[in-house]
Amino acid sequence: MSMTSTASPAKVLVVGDANADLILRGDVVPQFGQAEKLVDSGDLVLGGSASIMACGLARLGIPTALVARVGEDVFGRFVLAELRAAGVDVSRVEVDPQTPSGLSVILSTPEDRAILTIPGTIPTLTADAVRAAFADVDPAHVHVASYFLQPTLAADLPSILAGVRAAGATVSLDTNWDPAERWDGVADLLPHVDHLLPNLEELRAIGGRVLAEPGGEDCDIAAAIAAHGPCVVVKAGADGGWSVDSAGTRSDAPGLAVDVVDTTGAGDSFDAGYLAAFARGIEDERERLRWATAAGSLSTRGSGGTGRQATADEIDAALSTRGVAR
Repeated sequence: MSMTSTASPAKVLVVGDANADLILRGDVVPQFGQAEKLVDSGDLVLGGSASIMACGLARLGIPTALVARVGEDVFGRFVLAELRAAGVDVSRVEVDPQTPSGLSVILSTPEDRAILTIPGTIPTLTADAVRAAFADVDPAHVHVASYFLQPTLAADLPSILAGVRAAGATVSLDTNWDPAERWDGVADLLPHVDHLLPNLEELRAIGGRVLAEPGGEDCDIAAAIAAHGPCVVVKAGADGGWSVDSAGTRSDAPGLAVDVVDTTGAGDSFDAGYLAAFARGIEDERERLRWATAAGSLSTRGSGGTGRQATADEIDAALSTRGVAR
């Protein structure tokens, strides 16, 4: 049975970061003292949670626009070209002639990775730009990513999201990790969010901040956060994903067994799968989670966040394969 809804997909506006990622693999621990080390491989790929997620949505057939900022430089041109090639509407991506584009250097080993980021234009996205993009694109859904990398936008985001919902659109949020580990402002956003999409570590950190007491079972933390408004959709890595809604109802879906090349951006592709199902009018929560876990799993087959993102047909085929939980 096909997993793909026949409904015309809703338009989505993605708000957040756009940058290039330089991924280095092998023995990537640097040695100072002007020592030169040889590593196994390197790739320049599209980075930024919002950008990777927008590409994932577009590849799944969802009309997707991005509002972000890049510099007028080689990395900015690379980012725009990659987004356009993926089918993302970049008409609301601003090009700054003064500030360089953001850039992340990812030192990747089979067991772990470290990330060095130059923020560049990432923190300079403004509330006015987001409001103008919303008015121009007129989306049915707005997704916000990398909240803590955008301090210029953060103060106005509760009022922006309240306005988005008052206009009849729905909202999702993937905060990503807070580099300062304070998690300030998240509690103010929750009443204006329909879907919160953390990974397990982010769930526990947000729970500790919102509930004012860390610890407890993950499902209980999610239920307590959901009581503030959003359905909490949790990325659980190779174990798949699960969610808890405001009524305390839990749904689960397993991950897929794939030959993993690179897990960069898998969480963003998970978000894309979940919201693609939502935008297609799929109402069953477990079905949305199946899309999410399939999209996240399949994205790990290639290098970088967007190299092997799934199509809707690939998700349909993967979920129809014998042995995958339905």
